[in-house]
Amino acid sequence: MTEEMKKARKLVAEARKILVFTGPGLSAASGLPCSGDIRPSKSYVQGNCSSALYVPVSYQQFVDSTRHKLEHWKFLYSSYPLYKAARPNAAHEVLVSFEKKGRLLAVVTQNEDNLHRLAGTGTDCLIELHGTWLYAECLDCFDWIPMDEVFENFAKDGFPPLCHCGGWLKPAPLMKGEELEREFLIKAFKAARDCDLVISAGSSLRAEPSSSVPLAAKAAGKPYIIINAGTTAHDRAADIILNGDAGQLLPELLS
Repeated sequence: MTEEMKKARKLVAEARKILVFTGPGLSAASGLPCSGDIRPSKSYVQGNCSSALYVPVSYQQFVDSTRHKLEHWKFLYSSYPLYKAARPNAAHEVLVSFEKKGRLLAVVTQNEDNLHRLAGTGTDCLIELHGTWLYAECLDCFDWIPMDEVFENFAKDGFPPLCHCGGWLKPAPLMKGEELEREFLIKAFKAARDCDLVISAGSSLRAEPSSSVPLAAKAAGKPYIIINAGTTAHDRAADIILNGDAGQLLPELLS
């Protein structure tokens, strides 16, 4: 065990209200790539797509154009089996254990993969800032439709999905240029204020405003531990940096 890990474990042992901020690196052990690295399968484009990267459709493009709606839904349909098959790993499970002990104040996540929910993190504890693959949302009536139902219909007609009311459906995961839910941000920043230790695991901490949550805890005088494979935008603010796979190091830290 490294000296940095020993220091980090001491901070964890002394804490009673821990805020854990998670990013895509936490789900790598579950077989999910970081969102920017997702590649469409051969069902998405014709020919050899091994080197083809999907260029994300922005929220405004999606709203304005039927063609962009179809393009985005085709990509999601291609990617969905990967997310559907993914299962929580040891990092997700150790957070559930800490919640049961009453020491986990909140899990604030950038991840849309639903793995925290599948592991058993309580809905009162979980704040999904970037949405979830579980649902699609109607742009007209704001009803939420299970994604399984949406993709079942999409597989039949290949047309951008419509709500029961006739309005266009938008996938719940946050799109480029789309604002975060104000309610979720308020809850996340309240947790940052109320915690006595913040841990960021598996995030490069460059996506704003979500990445400001752990920084707000640090600004309030709370110790800040970063776990990530590579540098982050907050390295200078961290009290301790554990460089490596978050899926492996977070269970070691919290065990």
